[in-house]
Amino acid sequence: MNKIKKGDKVQIVLGKDKGKSGVVERINSKEGRVFIPGLNTFKRHVKSYRDIQGGIIDISKAMDISNVLLICPNCNKPTRVGFKFEGDLKVRVCKKCQKEIK
Repeated sequence: MNKIKKGDKVQIVLGKDKGKSGVVERINSKEGRVFIPGLNTFKRHVKSYRDIQGGIIDISKAMDISNVLLICPNCNKPTRVGFKFEGDLKVRVCKKCQKEIK
């Protein structure tokens, strides 16, 4: 079970976008990368071909999952994620407020 899932609100803790937050759109768990639209943007020079105009465009790239912290929906603070068992279910838990994360 992953600590960060698609649709979670996260805050960036390292890199050029440090302090900014966004919602996770995609996760690549094999490579340990997370994609947040609008953040971690880079310039790309594109050559024109057919009906696509060339020029310099902005591209959002995936970043390492260790560079983001989950923002707890209960206490609205960036926090680490723990796990606990409720019966047969394994649920995510906020390390600050100790409440379950949906």
